[in-house]
Amino acid sequence: MISAHLLVLFIAALAVVCALPGPDMALVLQTTIARGTRHGFGVACGLATARALHVTLSACGVAALLRNAPWLYECVRYGGAVYLAWVAIQIFRSPVFAMPDADGRLVAHQSLRTAYVKGLFTNLLNPKALLFCSVLLPQFVRPEAGPIWSQVIELGVVLVLVCAAFDAVYTIGAARISTWVRAHPLAQTVQRWTFSAALIGFALRLSLD
Repeated sequence: MISAHLLVLFIAALAVVCALPGPDMALVLQTTIARGTRHGFGVACGLATARALHVTLSACGVAALLRNAPWLYECVRYGGAVYLAWVAIQIFRSPVFAMPDADGRLVAHQSLRTAYVKGLFTNLLNPKALLFCSVLLPQFVRPEAGPIWSQVIELGVVLVLVCAAFDAVYTIGAARISTWVRAHPLAQTVQRWTFSAALIGFALRLSLD
């Protein structure tokens, strides 16, 4: 069982990481502004699934394999960079917003499944996210506190929940400003270029680091 003190420190470390701009945040914000809250939460669910998988893979030693097999790390890294660039191009080429139907309701050009898959692969194909889990989690594991596997599970659940809470905040915040963005054509163009450029930048950083 993780002590309350360590748990607070762990949550604080996660909060700092989640508050930093990254491809996950950019995708949640852009999807919510362009497609609506439901699609934003769809992306968030995909991200949460990927993080749970990263925790599981870290516990199984896959992160150590990536560290010891540079060629495998490079394959995942470049694959993730290409995927982020592809998502950026799709954002730039797609309609700025979902179009209203005859009843005034928004018709999404992307399904919730598509939003979920984008969130899933955006995080899953980022080897740094996996290595982050493998580096962070052991810092808060104490052998004297009980079985290692139970502590890893507890920390993994907390990681997924805290990051999901931040994604929910970003989704709700983006939904609040989407109405204003819809009313300003220049803002629509800026948001499309900004998020596309941000994802391209993250792709370049991932491929060059």
